[in-house]
Amino acid sequence: MENVIDTLWHKYQRTHFLLTQRLSHQYPFAIVTAHNPRGLLLNPSQNRLLDRQLQSKIQQYKSPYRSLIGAAPDLSHMEKSWAVFINKEQALELGREFNQHAIYYVNQGQLSLLACVDSAMPETEMGIFNHRLRLVSELPEIGAYI
Repeated sequence: MENVIDTLWHKYQRTHFLLTQRLSHQYPFAIVTAHNPRGLLLNPSQNRLLDRQLQSKIQQYKSPYRSLIGAAPDLSHMEKSWAVFINKEQALELGREFNQHAIYYVNQGQLSLLACVDSAMPETEMGIFNHRLRLVSELPEIGAYI
């Protein structure tokens, strides 16, 4: 299992983000998904159901949030995600609730990868968030990519 998590951790570090508009760096925000919990690939219907549950939970924070896509650099894998203006502890708890290995956190424009459950995995600095940002006119339908 550890090799699987190590492999996923390295893939997570290569993630790019597709957004329809830039996000303010004035306040920190988290990037969280509900897709493919515990790294298990689910079908599009299952992922959509989990995504709706995550959005409902996010709305309870009464904080700004935006839809985005986390993607492999070549777009071979994409997951619907949410940028949520909440603190790091809330973000980690949200990731744990939706059985995610990790979440992303952006503070002062710097992107970090944080493990939700494996305390042995250190917080990983990934550089400037905008360097991983791809602005698109609309978010792609990702059901065909999973």
